[in-house]
Amino acid sequence: MTTTNAREPRVHPVPILSLRPTQMTVGMREVKEKRKRWREHGKKKQADLLGTHMIPVVHGPDERYYVIDHHHLGRALHDEGIKEVLVTVVGDLRMVEREAFWGVMDNKRWVYPYDSKGERRPFRDLPKSVADLKDDPFRSLAGELRRMGGFAKDTTPFSEFLWADFLRRKLSRKAVDANFDRALEKALAAAKSKDAVYLPGWCGPADDD
Repeated sequence: MTTTNAREPRVHPVPILSLRPTQMTVGMREVKEKRKRWREHGKKKQADLLGTHMIPVVHGPDERYYVIDHHHLGRALHDEGIKEVLVTVVGDLRMVEREAFWGVMDNKRWVYPYDSKGERRPFRDLPKSVADLKDDPFRSLAGELRRMGGFAKDTTPFSEFLWADFLRRKLSRKAVDANFDRALEKALAAAKSKDAVYLPGWCGPADDD
């Protein structure tokens, strides 16, 4: 029996479509960016990356692997035609009864069952593979906001989804779809406001007024 916290790399590849997501959405803009960067590498570099970028998973009671991070990478690799990836087992929950599994995952903050409107859904609505992950433009907005310094990278689970939900209340989806760069400017202003003080990685107002 492995301990729940030991990272235990699997040395054999796992079919990418056998991995079960623990979230419902990704930012497709971010997925496209990862695909673009992937294509810029030669075959050797791609092979090296596959060997070092292992997907963290929880081993479930049904012998399936549940992805708990790097959903964007998993989706990008699938879209690029990659069939198999290496995984790192972060938690072993094979002893947990099937009916209790999602409750335990929820308690450990290893699952985020919220849809593209930010509404919580039953666990049964989670996608069955990375191919079924839906687009949430606000998750793309939050990812880009972090990259440009709007908030700091934080260890809080699903922190970028918390920011996505905050931005969802500040901007309309129509505005994000129509002009991403303009939406990003507004997102940055909102991120620096006192309204965002409760969010992980908040960097504070730009000036002390």
